[in-house]
Amino acid sequence: MKYLRIRSKPLNGKVFAQPSKSMAHRAVICAALAKGESRIDNVVLSDDIKATLGAAEVLGAKVRTEDSPKYKGRKLVVIESEGQISIRGKYIDCRESGSTARFLMPITRLVPDPVVFTGSGRLVERPFDIYKDLFEQKGISWSDLDGKMPINLSGKLVPGEYRLKGDISSQFISGLLFALPLLEDSSRIEITGKIESLPYIQMTINVLKDFGIDIVTENDFRTLIIEGNQSYRAMPSYTVEGDWSQAAFFCVIGALSGPVTIEGLNMDSLQGDKVIVDILKNMGAQPVVDDKSITFDKTELTGVTVDVSQCPDLVPAIALAASAASGVTDIVNGARLRIKESDRLSTTCNELGKLGARITEKPDGLVIRGVKRLNGGRVYGSGDHRIVMALASASVICDTDVEIEGYDAVKKSYPEFWEDFLALGGKVEYYG
Repeated sequence: MKYLRIRSKPLNGKVFAQPSKSMAHRAVICAALAKGESRIDNVVLSDDIKATLGAAEVLGAKVRTEDSPKYKGRKLVVIESEGQISIRGKYIDCRESGSTARFLMPITRLVPDPVVFTGSGRLVERPFDIYKDLFEQKGISWSDLDGKMPINLSGKLVPGEYRLKGDISSQFISGLLFALPLLEDSSRIEITGKIESLPYIQMTINVLKDFGIDIVTENDFRTLIIEGNQSYRAMPSYTVEGDWSQAAFFCVIGALSGPVTIEGLNMDSLQGDKVIVDILKNMGAQPVVDDKSITFDKTELTGVTVDVSQCPDLVPAIALAASAASGVTDIVNGARLRIKESDRLSTTCNELGKLGARITEKPDGLVIRGVKRLNGGRVYGSGDHRIVMALASASVICDTDVEIEGYDAVKKSYPEFWEDFLALGGKVEYYG
């Protein structure tokens, strides 16, 4: 069995933020729908992004990658498109990328041609009933395997009103926002109840605007008005900003052992996970921000209550910080974490618990009683990139080494994670 051993020691130094996977997905899709050539810089070819690039080719776009002229080790993605969908294959393989599947399903319905969505890992277990119900109401044919992939689609999307609950994944709403502007008449999306992951919807609207698509929002984003007959505009130069979701782990490492400086982040970003700065400040951290970077240094942290309904991907990082904070941290409104790459409430609780954290699992969250130092030990990455990164980051407060089985799950979103970990002084040995 493949695993690695991390020597438990403080880390410090400087890293350059990974490009935002969420923004890269959106930019690639917009480019595939725009007539002409778009050039998207600062891209890392993680497994998820490879899935979306492959899907863009099935939609008829031409995709090539070059070494970025500006960002060392990153890629420049060049996408040429006729500005219309032309499905050139029977299957779209989403790998384990929920974003790819949920963004692309409505887009493929801009034409009636049949297509089959496939995937692997936990993706085949993740729910798509929201689209199934919506599509069947609109006359689109849907067939699946007992509610799981492969999912067969045929039939054409029609304009009109689409009603969705606010507590679903924002990816369903974003998927419709990509497709509806290209229909012949106007549409509207009505969102009912509390809206979760609102920043991701705002990110989609912002990227759409960059590529020439206008979405009108009313009633605090509960009503989205989409004019028909719009056209995507190719972007000859588009740069993907840094990823706050990934940077969160280095923010926590800095607060637990630092100093750690992260460069390449947009402090005015719409990314919801930028809130990690405020969460750590509420716990007692004192980040230093300038026009190029943010730095976290070792600080005595205190437990707080954190509502993660708008930032669910931060839970493993928050839980790690809380494990070393004095008092109790209560993570609430995180029920949707159970349908991520792993049941992320359970795996965060179990695996950090193996290292000595005092964590109790609740139906929609976690309760963590800080213990200052963890023990170390053998843990399992659970096939989940964010769990692996949290466990690796935990090594900075462990008394003995940390061994992680399934460490290569980081390839899903952050294939350079171990390089950056080593750049901060990490000591790692690989086995198997």
